[in-house]
Amino acid sequence: MTERLLQPLLHELAGAVLAPTSALGDATGQIRPTGVQGVFHADARVLSRAELRVDERELEGLTRGDDGPHGARFVSLARWLGDPTPDPTVRVDRLRRVTRDGLTEELRIVSTATVGVRATVTIDLGCDLAPIETVKSGGTAAALEAKTGHPGALTWSANGITVTVTAPGADLHATGERATTPRLAWPVDLPPGGETVLSWQLTVEDPRAVVVGPAGEPEWSRPEVTADDRRLVRLLHRSLDDLRGLRLAETGAPADVFLAAGVPWFLTLFGRDSLWAARMMLPLGTDLAAGTLRVLARRQGTRVDPATGEAPGKILHELRRHEFAVPGNGLRLPPAYYGTVDATMLWVNLLHDAWRWGLPAEQIEPLLPHLEAALGWLGEHADPDGDGLVEYVDTTGHGLSNQGWKDSGDAVRFHDGTLASAPIVLAEVQGYAHEAAVNGAALLDAFGRPGGDRWREHAAGLVRRFRDSFWVDGRYGPQPALALDRDKRPVDSLTSNIGHLLGTGLLDGDEEAQVARLLTTDALAGGFGLRTMATDDAGFSPLSYHCGSIWTHDTAIVLGGLARAGHREAALGLAEGLLGAAEAFDYRMPELYGGDDRALLTRPVPYPAACRPQAWAAAGAVLLLQAAAGLYPDVPNGTVQLTPLAGPELGALHVANLRVAGAPVTVTVDRTGNATVTNLPTSLTQLPTLPTPRRPTPARSSLG
Repeated sequence: MTERLLQPLLHELAGAVLAPTSALGDATGQIRPTGVQGVFHADARVLSRAELRVDERELEGLTRGDDGPHGARFVSLARWLGDPTPDPTVRVDRLRRVTRDGLTEELRIVSTATVGVRATVTIDLGCDLAPIETVKSGGTAAALEAKTGHPGALTWSANGITVTVTAPGADLHATGERATTPRLAWPVDLPPGGETVLSWQLTVEDPRAVVVGPAGEPEWSRPEVTADDRRLVRLLHRSLDDLRGLRLAETGAPADVFLAAGVPWFLTLFGRDSLWAARMMLPLGTDLAAGTLRVLARRQGTRVDPATGEAPGKILHELRRHEFAVPGNGLRLPPAYYGTVDATMLWVNLLHDAWRWGLPAEQIEPLLPHLEAALGWLGEHADPDGDGLVEYVDTTGHGLSNQGWKDSGDAVRFHDGTLASAPIVLAEVQGYAHEAAVNGAALLDAFGRPGGDRWREHAAGLVRRFRDSFWVDGRYGPQPALALDRDKRPVDSLTSNIGHLLGTGLLDGDEEAQVARLLTTDALAGGFGLRTMATDDAGFSPLSYHCGSIWTHDTAIVLGGLARAGHREAALGLAEGLLGAAEAFDYRMPELYGGDDRALLTRPVPYPAACRPQAWAAAGAVLLLQAAAGLYPDVPNGTVQLTPLAGPELGALHVANLRVAGAPVTVTVDRTGNATVTNLPTSLTQLPTLPTPRRPTPARSSLG
């Protein structure tokens, strides 16, 4: 029987990142030549082994924790050394710090023994320079031989990448059988109560990488937050640290910073992920949005190319140094791949929202030709069959079969579990398209460009077509279908996708209220957040990638839409789910986790292959903070709306150093929900706080 290759599990590994470098090891700090353990730089594993031993014995792991935003500390014991007492007297702290081009480790050995301690400390290394897609598929690569041409250094080289390890004071063993498992060795001789520090360093030279780590500090502000619910504060701080480590720029354009999608599989530019993350980060400033918009605009499609999915005006899906070919499943993506149906509309919507938050006109104007090109794609290439709806199909046979954010091959299923056949017309994509048409028209009008009326008419047509095609009778009343299939049949499963319609303008008030009610059913909201598929759909599985799991960013986006639309109770329920999950995951939110019911366990079940940290999962903390504070600016129109979730249920909240039009502002919400905003620019006026609307009830007027 042929051995089945399985994607390696991640959930128990300890990670650290400073993009484009990341490190993953086990709970004791060891990096073993198995699974996805290793040090990665961009799209290659540059170290596959770093195993620490003392006197040829493994240490006993005690605990681990963060060592700054880009490091980890592992505490272990060598109980066979030192005094023969019940208390351990020899402790080893392993401090790992990731750098832009490698990592450093310190081994701090401390003895409290009354006798001297003599031992030999060793680290066995390995390097395979395996491509990330090989690792992701569960494949392996042969260990490379180390060279010792430079005094006191080990080097490995292949495919244009050079990896170097130096270790002051260590003996290097890299000949014979040790050529592929070179060893660093230090003799240690401690007096009673003595200590010593050993160190080694890894550096990577990778001139062919398509991404680099940007210089300087993050582009966003770091808000000062006090809150009755301390989970919100802890989640925000950890998330901002993780986002700091995910900053990237394109090689050759270091000034335009964007966020890498996630560790370890997606430490590069991803259109959809980078756009959503930048959109969530707008309350902390517009610089990240501007960099993300510019880097994607430079790679905007200019021609029709079925092999890459490129089309004029289309926004990129992902960027790699070489073809991303996953062994065993037929997936082969070109280095610059455009197989995404939604990134182009998300680019338009980010530009619009950044404008609303105060992105200066001089930064918007150079992007207006790209806006017009993106709208052109929406009007000329997004609807191949001419029915007025946006659809997708992979024509190559080796690209992504699903090209919305739920891009796994089995993501689009009917209520009975049957897979839908392409071309697929996704519900939320029609919402993004409507929002992009309206937002694009507003930008064109504001900057004196023609075409606004055309796109408003386009949006109105989408509303009619969606209402006629998507609404079906579901188990909980009328519901939007997940999608339409090849034959334009509604895919009638109940999924989180419908939550993305909130705030896009595609639904009227009654329809939004019905969607809010659907999102509060136990079938969708009974876990630690919002399930991607309802529990009573045949395709549901709590550990399915897109058919029952809970995605952090998905829950945050829907929560934000509910909060802004005034559906307070529904939003608060999802907020509690996210905060409960954050506590369980030590406030480093994973890409996704299990959709099991809260009654099953007191904590969410990990999804074993989830990226962590991940950009839009971490940025979801900022979106949650914005919803709690309720700050919604419209700088071009000179207004700010304040409608907070904080108050009686979530508790009091004070947030300083949010950014509106580049100025630091402060929002304070007391326990009764009374909110104030201070330090607004004088050009802005606060609108009256909106009253809390009625609890959502099934809408009937326009759903028939």
